Amino acid sequence: MPVLDPALSKQLAQHLTLVKRPIELVASLDDSAKSSQTDELLTEVAALSDQVTYVRRDDDERRPSFAIERVGTDISVRFAGLPLGHEFTSFVLALLHVGGHTPNIAPELVEQIQALDGEYSFETVFSLTCQNCPDVVQALNVMSVLNPRIRHTAIDGGVFREEVEERGVLAVPTVFVNGEVFDQGRMTLEQILGKLDTSATERAAEAIEGKDPFDVLVVGAGPAGFSAGIYAARKGIRTGVIGERLGGQVLDTMAIENLISVPYTEGPKLAAALEQHAAEYEIDVMGLQRAAKLVPAETDGDLHTVELASGARVQGRAVVLATGARWRHIGVPGEQEYRNKGVTYCPHCDGPLFKGKRVAVIGGGNSGVEAAIDLAGVVEHVTLVEFDDRLRADDVLQRKLHSLPNVDVVLSAATSEVLGDGNRVTGLTYTDRPSGETRRLDLAGVFVQIGLLPNTEWLEGSVELTRRGEVVVDERGATSIPGVYAAGDCTTEPYKQIVTAMGTGSTAALSAFDHLIRTSAPAGATA
Repeated sequence: MPVLDPALSKQLAQHLTLVKRPIELVASLDDSAKSSQTDELLTEVAALSDQVTYVRRDDDERRPSFAIERVGTDISVRFAGLPLGHEFTSFVLALLHVGGHTPNIAPELVEQIQALDGEYSFETVFSLTCQNCPDVVQALNVMSVLNPRIRHTAIDGGVFREEVEERGVLAVPTVFVNGEVFDQGRMTLEQILGKLDTSATERAAEAIEGKDPFDVLVVGAGPAGFSAGIYAARKGIRTGVIGERLGGQVLDTMAIENLISVPYTEGPKLAAALEQHAAEYEIDVMGLQRAAKLVPAETDGDLHTVELASGARVQGRAVVLATGARWRHIGVPGEQEYRNKGVTYCPHCDGPLFKGKRVAVIGGGNSGVEAAIDLAGVVEHVTLVEFDDRLRADDVLQRKLHSLPNVDVVLSAATSEVLGDGNRVTGLTYTDRPSGETRRLDLAGVFVQIGLLPNTEWLEGSVELTRRGEVVVDERGATSIPGVYAAGDCTTEPYKQIVTAMGTGSTAALSAFDHLIRTSAPAGATA
């Protein structure tokens, strides 16, 4: 049976017409079923284009693995495992880029990659269920195509489990460079370059410092931030969007089924669509920048200033705060010590690394119960630990959870410590709240799913915040400071949903524009 269905095979054949230089698929295989599938996949791909040939050399220690090589050059990328699932796009792009098709990245990034000194051998451990891994794999593949001193191998952790165990990988993506851990978690090409090119942050700060003030400056680049930016730009005023992660927390979301008119999408796809939509307007998008302090205008008509962690300052006549939220931590001993060593916040990404093991999920809301259901299909056993005396998830999710034979639910349990051996998680302790007794669970992993924490620490002392750290807003998105508005998950908006973030972002931008036309004349304003 073919690895590629007819529709996918036809689509791939069309993509391969973009290959300009001959490429060779060089495989190292053994007698395993995965090797057999890899052989079938490469055979099918080679049959789709005269520019692609396939040979088997068995010269690499990881089997199955294969290199995509540009014939007659040192340019290549390597996959260890079968790049299907989320990584199939990475495989297709690698074929095109090694084959001479120009990567779709900014010219200044190309120059920055080509100017890197030194020899870099990167390895990325990924999971086929991880929605964040392709960004990292694709970024490093592009770097290896553009700079012959860079090598990259993408390793499927589910196939090479012994290697994953030996290297202590308990979270994906995990990136090694020259044998040492480089970083973990989602990274963009710009972030990777920022770690390798130490002067990049300084250059970016200098560029931002030199920008003229914006009519509307949006701080945050998730659904709320991009919506605010688009609505402001549509008014014909000078608009800037600045954020640490373009796409925000939505990048960590696997399946999105409640965005009206879009029956199904995934977080990274939605983030890319937000960026693409913003690119259709004259919006100055500044990524990889973390806000550190808000200095409000002293009087109406003056400029608000946002100080960045990089040292740069950026100003706006009106400001929309849309910095979103992040996963809440349980805040017990061992949690931070064993983060990415068994403590994780993404069951979709890291679940496959715990195949056949015992894990716990902390949290009994929708996200916690959904995580337990997903993990039950992968791991040996799941214990769901909930502080309250009942689960708060939807009834349909609770019924599914209780139908699973390898799931236990522990209620009225206050997690007190994550235990480990210095290298990885070995268990956790919790207090049984009715009796006060301390109890222990022996585990290999702890998945934390207890809600969100607003990214507003940098606003303390400037705008009014609730005790939970949410920015207090009215129905127009106005904060306690004239000319400063807020939207999305960082605010008192009660429903933390993508669709409400987009709506409040649009409201905040329209309110900011209304403020400008009543207090000052924004540059280039149109009715």
